[in-house]
Amino acid sequence: MVRDTAADPQRAAAAVDELARLGVAALAGEYHSVVARAAAARADALGLPFLCSSAVLDALTEQPTEWVARLAPAQSHSWRIYADFLLSAGHRRIAVAAESSVYWASGARILRDYLAPRGGTVIELDMRALAPAVVCDVLVGNHATALLLLVGHPEPAVSIVTSVRRDRRLAEIMIGAPAGQPEFAQWAMLLGDDSAAIPFLRYLPERLSPLGARVERALRERLAEAPSFVAFEGYDTVAVLADVLRSHGADRTRIAGSWPRVAVEGTRGQIQFSRTPGINVRQWAWPPIQVVDRDPAEPDRFRILHTG
Repeated sequence: MVRDTAADPQRAAAAVDELARLGVAALAGEYHSVVARAAAARADALGLPFLCSSAVLDALTEQPTEWVARLAPAQSHSWRIYADFLLSAGHRRIAVAAESSVYWASGARILRDYLAPRGGTVIELDMRALAPAVVCDVLVGNHATALLLLVGHPEPAVSIVTSVRRDRRLAEIMIGAPAGQPEFAQWAMLLGDDSAAIPFLRYLPERLSPLGARVERALRERLAEAPSFVAFEGYDTVAVLADVLRSHGADRTRIAGSWPRVAVEGTRGQIQFSRTPGINVRQWAWPPIQVVDRDPAEPDRFRILHTG
């Protein structure tokens, strides 16, 4: 059974209630971190196993729980790897164009707390108050060498990129998008050549395993395009749940109790769940993490810039 949460936390909680009443053995999914948190909280309250495939917000639940496990890396882990990339590329004055949400605020805080002790400065730009064209003046005035997009896709991200790329004063600035907006095919379609050379995080190994390669071929045929890392997260989620259901049946308590004993060969490595300091759910620690961008010479091709 599938329910579309439509990026709405209340709708997600209602979907969990409905599916629980219908007698499902477990839940899986959710890309949107704030929505995933609502789903995880409700699943925890109802005693319904939830395997979170793609959401990275550290505080997926307020208290430690045995009912929720996660495949995606915690934001604090992956965004620190992105911050290491920024430092290794020589960036010390980093502007962050941010919208208002728990997820973006958490990302900005992770970057600030990691970069400040290492000589970096984070300049926060409130995109509720600034038009994309005004952002350029602020960047110039603050001598920023990098601009990170902590905003939604396609807007205002696309408008910000277009404004910065058109401003000759900012020809040398690096635009980055740690949340992964440039992964979307629509990003390249809307921005064309401007879509390239914008580093972002994705959760893939440098080389896929034989299983990963087979899955990649199958997904490419079905999707008629190269699959994103989110597609591999989806496959791995199904693989884990299938293994758990085969081994432990459809009893919810037995499923939740099996998280620590999971050992499944996924598309991106061996998947196991453990307790990780600061994380309240069972966590795969960690999937492979890359910083990549679209190649300016061939925007449909991705270049690996940094790994962690």
